[in-house]
Amino acid sequence: MATASSAFKSREDHRKQLELEEARKAGLAPAELDEDGKEINPHIPQYMSSAPWYLNAERPSLKHQRNWKTDANYTKDWYDRGKKVFQADKYRKGACTNCGAMTHDAKMCMDRPRKLGAKYTNKFIAPDEKIETFELDFDGKRDRWNGYDASTYSRVIDSYEMRDEARRKYQKEQQLKKLEEKNSSLQLPADKDSDEDEDEDKDGGEVDEAKVDESQQMDFAKVEKRVRTTGGGSTGTVRNLRIREDTAKYLLNLDVNSAYYDPKTRSMREDPLPDSNPNEKFYEGDNQNRTSGQAQEFKQLNIHAWEAFEKGQDIHLQAAPSQAELLHREFKVKKDKLKTQTKQDIMDTYGNAASGDMPPMELLLGQTEHQVEYDRAGRIIKGQEKAVPKSKYEEDVFINNHTTVWGSWWKDHQWGYKCCKQFIRNSYCTGQAGIDAAEASADLMRANIERKEAIEDKPQAKEEKNLATWGSEVADDLVLDKKKLKDALKKEDERLREEKDERKRKYNVTYSNEVTQEDMEAYRMKKVHFDDPMKEFLKS
Repeated sequence: MATASSAFKSREDHRKQLELEEARKAGLAPAELDEDGKEINPHIPQYMSSAPWYLNAERPSLKHQRNWKTDANYTKDWYDRGKKVFQADKYRKGACTNCGAMTHDAKMCMDRPRKLGAKYTNKFIAPDEKIETFELDFDGKRDRWNGYDASTYSRVIDSYEMRDEARRKYQKEQQLKKLEEKNSSLQLPADKDSDEDEDEDKDGGEVDEAKVDESQQMDFAKVEKRVRTTGGGSTGTVRNLRIREDTAKYLLNLDVNSAYYDPKTRSMREDPLPDSNPNEKFYEGDNQNRTSGQAQEFKQLNIHAWEAFEKGQDIHLQAAPSQAELLHREFKVKKDKLKTQTKQDIMDTYGNAASGDMPPMELLLGQTEHQVEYDRAGRIIKGQEKAVPKSKYEEDVFINNHTTVWGSWWKDHQWGYKCCKQFIRNSYCTGQAGIDAAEASADLMRANIERKEAIEDKPQAKEEKNLATWGSEVADDLVLDKKKLKDALKKEDERLREEKDERKRKYNVTYSNEVTQEDMEAYRMKKVHFDDPMKEFLKS
């Protein structure tokens, strides 16, 4: 598998190579060896075992999978803390002015500031520190415990041992003190002695923390443990909810085909003894926890959140659990209120059989004194009117002082009220007075319409007036003389001909300043109107 990239192989060579690889995987052929003589696992995939072409590998090897960029200069050593190298006898130039060491200056000096430094006193010269430089590799830079001295942990062990020794010494002193008090109080009654004996037994139980008195174990064993102390937790008491004398749940039924026990999660969902008496069982499987306690409430809360989200409400149990729980509570309150209201409506409509109010005896016995007559076909002739079925809508609800419902009257393709014959639905009932007023108004309107039609049918007398031409402003009472108008038209024609041809104009022309109404009318009639569509015909 880990062969180098070779030249082209024929089909037969390729088939032989595949057969050899299958034999190596099956263990029938020896494994392939690399450059160092180590065996290569035949199950390594080809994309991992094949070396890239740019490495020019001639023999099978797995060196291309190793870290070939490692540097021999990398180390995992650490600094020698507090190591001193050389201690001079007198101050040297360039050394620390405070302590006299050459490895740092006065600004970086960690010694106590002297009143007069070593530069001026030339005494108590501090030794030089050991300065080291390391080139750490990738793991060395990220090693938390690099340079840790394991021998320093003995100090931690010693501190705990000293604390335990002091505790035992203190408890021993307390016991001796109580024994002295007991010996000095022998004259006390026997009942007080018995109480002190019990107190002594309890105190004696505190000497050894590993032992717990069986009388103090009620139903559960109280074990003092530290809870989540890593990273700054808190200490507390953890009760062991299982008594050690109880049988483990995986030992209740040793049948292989019984309930499955998961050792990783220590859970057994099904009941290991389903056929035994339920009153004698103390364990019925972990599934019983899903139907007890607040598991059902949490399940209902989940279902409500899903259904509300599907209906368009912005609710999410994991994102906003407080909001989801509040909405669920409001939903339950509204649901209970609606359920109570519906129940009350049904009881008001049909009665309550559980109440003390007894219905009439006629209804209980099914007998009445009401007489009903039937014909031979079984049809009711007299005595019982046909019951009108009621719809789901409200009936006989009268508003605005009406005595009938809207829609009880029909006229001229309009619905209205029969009591006042009004067509407006939200109108106020006026009764018979409104009907009379409406009829009087209708009669008056009808008379006005007939009078108007009679006036329109009568032809109007037309007066013949000599009207002027259109576009002129002439008094309405003007009456023109036809003979004078004819003479004026002739004069206007002669004037127009003279304007067209100036050769026909005479030398001695006399004009009169007096203009009559007939002359003005002739001028208007002969005048060419530029907006007139027939002006071209007038010129001809």
